[in-house]
Amino acid sequence: MSVLVFGSVVADLVFALPALPAPGVTVLGPGYAALPGGKGANQAVAAALDGAATAFAGAVGADAMAEVALAGLRGAGVDLSRLATVDAPTACAAVCVDPQGRNQIAVGSGANLLARAAQVEAAALSPGAVLLLQMEVPPAENAMLIRRARARGARLLLNLAPAGELPPEALRALDLLIANEHEAAWLAARLGCGAEAAALHRALGIGVAVTLGEAGAEAVTAEGRFRVPAFPVRAVDTTGAGDAWCGVLAAALDRGLPPEAAMRRASAAAALACTRPGAAAAMPRAAETDTLLR
Repeated sequence: MSVLVFGSVVADLVFALPALPAPGVTVLGPGYAALPGGKGANQAVAAALDGAATAFAGAVGADAMAEVALAGLRGAGVDLSRLATVDAPTACAAVCVDPQGRNQIAVGSGANLLARAAQVEAAALSPGAVLLLQMEVPPAENAMLIRRARARGARLLLNLAPAGELPPEALRALDLLIANEHEAAWLAARLGCGAEAAALHRALGIGVAVTLGEAGAEAVTAEGRFRVPAFPVRAVDTTGAGDAWCGVLAAALDRGLPPEAAMRRASAAAALACTRPGAAAAMPRAAETDTLLR
């Protein structure tokens, strides 16, 4: 059993500011930190630290930012044999965080736009694999990989973040679609249905999980309807919370946990990620999540 993540890897420049910038306003902060990030890389780190044998496929440039971007994956022991080095700069993000832990993020995609489904060989898409995708790489490559993985029998999870277009047949090929409230509303507007997990499930005919921030998460799958609460914590930085949720959910499902137990574990990991600065650097280890669950 294993988790394979196809997605983005980013060098995050994180600025702790007294307030998030408004249009046309410069906000001065005391400094910044250069940290590994990117939704794909963050989720791979989260899955690996939760105990899953995890591999990552994506792209970086041949530049100094690549070392920053890959540090989290390397530190978590993620298999990088499917990583490509391409003729484009490594993706970089400016992450502004205010004292309440709220964030504002701008990303230069760079090498992520050259990630290709062909980097993943057919043997990696066997029925024993969980494939986890997001939307920071070209949607056409996601769609291609989804089609190949469906034919090979892998379990397919897509985090619709940031919200973006995918062919309807690619969405309907998924085992589980994961979205936050904003992404769910975006998709619901295009499908002409409600933004609740149940409504999206009926419209697409697949499992759907919607994360609801402090209200927890809800899901409707073939196994039933589930709702889990959030774990109350004092938030320092919410940047990596959604990625922790997705990565740990994938790891838990890979281990055979039923959906409700997997969602509860994902919610605990997401809560812990909120208590630390950064994205990949904020992902908890399995023992920490175990402790919070107890």
